[in-house]
Amino acid sequence: MTDISDLLSARAVRERAHQLLALGLADKLPHFRIDLGQLDTIADLVLDVTSKAYPGGTVPFHSRWRHFVVGGVDRWTDMAGRVSWPDAAARARAEFDLAITSVLLDAGAGAAWRYQDAVTGTQIGRSEGLALASLDMFASGAFSADAGNPLRADATKLKQLTVADLERGFQVGPDNPLVGLEGRVALLRRLGEVVAAKPEIFGAKDSPRPGCLFDQFAAGAANARIQAADILQQVLLQLGPIWPSRLTLQGIALGDCWRHDSVVTDDATTGLVPLHKLSQWLSYSLIEPLQRAGLEVADIDGLTGLAEYRNGGLFVDGGVLLLRDPADAGRAHAVDSPLVVEWRALTVALLDRLAELIRQRTGQAPEQLPLARILEGGSWAAGRKLAFARRPDGSPPLTIISDGTVF
Repeated sequence: MTDISDLLSARAVRERAHQLLALGLADKLPHFRIDLGQLDTIADLVLDVTSKAYPGGTVPFHSRWRHFVVGGVDRWTDMAGRVSWPDAAARARAEFDLAITSVLLDAGAGAAWRYQDAVTGTQIGRSEGLALASLDMFASGAFSADAGNPLRADATKLKQLTVADLERGFQVGPDNPLVGLEGRVALLRRLGEVVAAKPEIFGAKDSPRPGCLFDQFAAGAANARIQAADILQQVLLQLGPIWPSRLTLQGIALGDCWRHDSVVTDDATTGLVPLHKLSQWLSYSLIEPLQRAGLEVADIDGLTGLAEYRNGGLFVDGGVLLLRDPADAGRAHAVDSPLVVEWRALTVALLDRLAELIRQRTGQAPEQLPLARILEGGSWAAGRKLAFARRPDGSPPLTIISDGTVF
């Protein structure tokens, strides 16, 4: 029997993305043509953006923690530094709680939404605004069932969240709409349900909370060492049931996995393209809490690039990915459409190609410059820069119909 769980891995994401890239390079894909000749220009742009953002040359990992730095101040580090944690594991559980809830709230906000920061008075949109809103909610105890301990997320409280709670926390109103609000609330409520239903995983060291996933990693670490790809596998296995009901195979929910007829295998997984964007974004965001708690995370490049619209937009706006039908740029596309699946998978594979090129340019090995640093430096910011250069609102080059649980 086919091992369907293989689709719940970074290796499967990478392998199938590169299958589609190979077909694209042979001009055999239905929606995109590929011009690798433009990749050099994109590498130049990424290196330029990186050098300006990190002039000292030290680039951190791409993760949610970067978005908690506002105006040069690391809000979470300041907040955590004022807490007398009983031990490193207690802080790690809180950081897991924060990362998991914040990442699940991080699907595209839409071009109109803004969050007004109470500290600086500035209005912040998109991922940075979503991050700050979720951090402020977390700090206020919005996800905690313990009035005396706000910096936590409890299953009981998550299950009770309402649209009104998120509207207040994210300052949503008629003049400040947030895309996919109901989907975000549903996702956090399902998170609470899944966590409550697995006390052996999420309640071993505390009342059930997402942060107890840290204890699962700590217990399974051989010589205090964890493979990055194993982080994703645990995230998918333990948190997979939170995602809306999409594709299932042999009773296993496949999460951010979609159909594309160009991917052909000789088993039951033929036509399936796993991408696991938010789960990988979360996995990258769990690396630093694990490291702070004294665990080593090995083979960061075991994870893949992220199949989302900033990196994807980089390759479309940069001329590497060319629509066969230019009219598709003016249409809205469902997230499960073959065009979007093709675009996202090609993004993953092209990020690997881009990483190789940038390492050649800088003379660095993958261990010195893992993909997580290139994404942060990097490709995501370069994608945003090109988007604003081409469209006043910085929107992606393709319009995606999303429920707030994919992008």
